[in-house]
Amino acid sequence: MRKLVCDCGNRLFFENTHCLNCGREVSWCPVCDTLTPLEAEGGDMRCTRCHTALWECANRVSYDVCNRSVLAPPGGETPEPILCDCCRYNDTIPDLSVEGNLDYWRKLEQAKRRLIYTLDQLGLPRGAAVDGFVPGLSFDFKGDAIPADGRWRSMGQEKVYTGHDGGKITINVREADEVEREKMRVDLGEGHRTLIGHFRHEIGHFYWDVLIRDRPEAETRFKTLFGDPWNPTYADALQQHYNDGPPPGWQQSYISAYATMHPWEDWAETFAFYLDLVDVLDTAAASGLVAPPAGDSVQAKIKTYTELGILLNELNRSMGLIDFLPEIVAPAIIPKIEMVQDTIIQGARNATPEAVSPRMA
Repeated sequence: MRKLVCDCGNRLFFENTHCLNCGREVSWCPVCDTLTPLEAEGGDMRCTRCHTALWECANRVSYDVCNRSVLAPPGGETPEPILCDCCRYNDTIPDLSVEGNLDYWRKLEQAKRRLIYTLDQLGLPRGAAVDGFVPGLSFDFKGDAIPADGRWRSMGQEKVYTGHDGGKITINVREADEVEREKMRVDLGEGHRTLIGHFRHEIGHFYWDVLIRDRPEAETRFKTLFGDPWNPTYADALQQHYNDGPPPGWQQSYISAYATMHPWEDWAETFAFYLDLVDVLDTAAASGLVAPPAGDSVQAKIKTYTELGILLNELNRSMGLIDFLPEIVAPAIIPKIEMVQDTIIQGARNATPEAVSPRMA
């Protein structure tokens, strides 16, 4: 994440809706591609930097869960509210009649915007089904339980599982509850369990479908590094994982214990780790903490990331917090990370401008 600054010189943060120094409203301008102040002009808002007429995302106007804008439509009229290029992917939002769900939805949207920012920085293609993109990307934010007396209780027989299926990414609203998420992290023995982590993992499944499936050369390389995704079946592998757990010594070949479950999960966990890596290095370099690694060397990136992680781990431990970087990148994992990077680079090269960042006008 590059450094964001208001016109008044005050530091802005990615989630800001107002500058805390000058008080002006700020929003992500689709033309400047950064967070900028807005000024009212007639019935529109206008970016103070590129002077483009903008409308605030309908989810900001109605629910205050977004901080992005869209290009103002010609004539200033549309048959329905306009959603930004992040919110437009939502098929299902949380049930807002449930207390707390509005705040949980806001947290989900913040994490999703960070995900899409990284995808755009990498030049990865994306699009919804209405754009003709196959598979079309979409999000469902659902709950299988209602907060009551500090606990979650089932609602009928339906349970919502966080996951991906044919372009549809489903996130259980429960993951936005910090207390519940920490309980699950401890119960499952995970180093981290975060909203952005869920988004980065599930988008890894999406890009397996987009960039690897039915591509013989990519599938062959995938099988060599990650294994055959069809043997054993996903259902059999899932059952075995939850019965037996990860194999002894898994740290030498996998980025996480969950990655041992099935080749698709190994890919998604490795993909998520790569997004962690590039996002952290981008932010650290923009802040002057590290020099950005030259070129596309995965090993150089991991070296810088690890050195930074060791420092941040010690800082966290001095405050009694969990480690910033819990993963250990063993030599056998590096070729997997290199395939993730190569796949992303190739996908970006083949993407059309419209598929990299669709604009709503």
